[in-house]
Amino acid sequence: MNISALIPTVYPGNLPGFLQVAFFLSLLLLVFKAAQLYLHRQWLLKALQEFPSPPSHWFYGHKIHRDQELQDLLTRVKKFPRACPRWFWGSRAHFVTYDPDYMKLILGRSDPKSHDTYRLLAPWIGYGLLLLNGQTWFQHRRMLTPAFHYDILKPYVRIMADSVCVMLDKWEQMISQNSTLEIFQPISLMTLDTIMKCAFSYRGNVQLGGKVQPYIQAIMDMNNLLFSRLRNAFHQNDIIYSLTYDGHWTNRACQIAHEHTDQVIKCRRAQLQDEGELEKIKRKRRLDFLDILLFAKMENGSSLSDKDLRAEVDTFMFEGHDTTASGVSWTLHALATHPEHQQRCREEVQGLLGDGTPISWDLLDQMPYTTMCIKEALRLYPPVPAVSRMLNTPVTFPDGRSLPKGVTVQLSFYGLHHNPKVWPNPEVFDPSRFAPERTQHSHSFLPFSGGPRNCIGKQFAMSELKVSVALTLLRFELLPDPTRIPVLMPRIVLKSMNGIYLHLRKLP
Repeated sequence: MNISALIPTVYPGNLPGFLQVAFFLSLLLLVFKAAQLYLHRQWLLKALQEFPSPPSHWFYGHKIHRDQELQDLLTRVKKFPRACPRWFWGSRAHFVTYDPDYMKLILGRSDPKSHDTYRLLAPWIGYGLLLLNGQTWFQHRRMLTPAFHYDILKPYVRIMADSVCVMLDKWEQMISQNSTLEIFQPISLMTLDTIMKCAFSYRGNVQLGGKVQPYIQAIMDMNNLLFSRLRNAFHQNDIIYSLTYDGHWTNRACQIAHEHTDQVIKCRRAQLQDEGELEKIKRKRRLDFLDILLFAKMENGSSLSDKDLRAEVDTFMFEGHDTTASGVSWTLHALATHPEHQQRCREEVQGLLGDGTPISWDLLDQMPYTTMCIKEALRLYPPVPAVSRMLNTPVTFPDGRSLPKGVTVQLSFYGLHHNPKVWPNPEVFDPSRFAPERTQHSHSFLPFSGGPRNCIGKQFAMSELKVSVALTLLRFELLPDPTRIPVLMPRIVLKSMNGIYLHLRKLP
């Protein structure tokens, strides 16, 4: 017997009245949604018509394998030197630019962060400095800027050095057993240790205990999960996503991250109950990051809400350690693969610190060649590969082409830094690009973004990079592991799909 004969055919006319209404309403909603998506696609096609791109499927968009994202970008950079639309699916596209003139124009405007992209970060880091827009962002930025004043940063150098030395001591013990080492994980612990001591007045050492390992893993998970979600049309809806395996995983990672930052805030609040600690703060000319937040008064006289407080702590806890860990790791990798530059940096550092002189703020400006190498590594491996803006007014670029209000613009720093029209032979590691006598376009090098929304902690990050590189080169010779060549992985922060492995040789 044909099995289909056992299954009754259901027509709308056979359904009870309320089900018929539900059926037709659902059908109407489906038709409405399809029409809405079709009209939005037509609007996008018209908005982006002045900018050619590779052929794309009307439904799937540009299908690019996850492992090939950056290779595909570099192909586009060579073929379309200023910008190129990237279609994710039928009704979603970003305008991707990697031209310094385009970058300068967009970054100088007051366009908000792209809602479609950045809202996915909100359950994790909340609406702090990274996600805020408009007047609220301006108030928070002005409130937090004193935390990065030179008077605050100078004594941090000693704390940074102590954290780096703990990591290097551990490396010495590890290489006695195995001379190859994955460096990104321990560097992440070191930068987290540094940011917790400098910005959050933490009094322990996260490198010597295992309590923060779940937080580090949660950050790694969130990087991957958010990247995956951005490229899945069905995961854009929060309700649908919450029902998926990835949605449950994301929720758990957020909980772990929040538990960590909540504990940091709780600890500092407890310390501030001590009269001696309060007296110490009163004697300070300027407050540390977390103390500014805890003592903050907004313009209307109200204190920062617990929600806003945690958002800023979550934001800076993540940005203050993960991006810097990326920068340090890729810089050490670049020096390992270019031994002649590594040795020149080492000789420079030995000339300053070889007699046992402790590293200090003043000495950081006396490492010109090491600084050039760090900048060249940041050019090749920008810690944040891209940011996005949503145009709130139309824009006309210097070449006469224009975009209407409502288009999402992705500013690809990786594409900019590898653009042969901007940087000749862009894949070559050449620190002389940053020699003092060389001139560059003001927006050709943007490892910390640019414009009024540039990275508030860029001076902090550069100081930590210099301290980490200098002290590492004093103690170790770095060599690449030819059996484990890193595979670049563009996430919120630039990482390697297979880790970053180096051979370390202890110097006499």
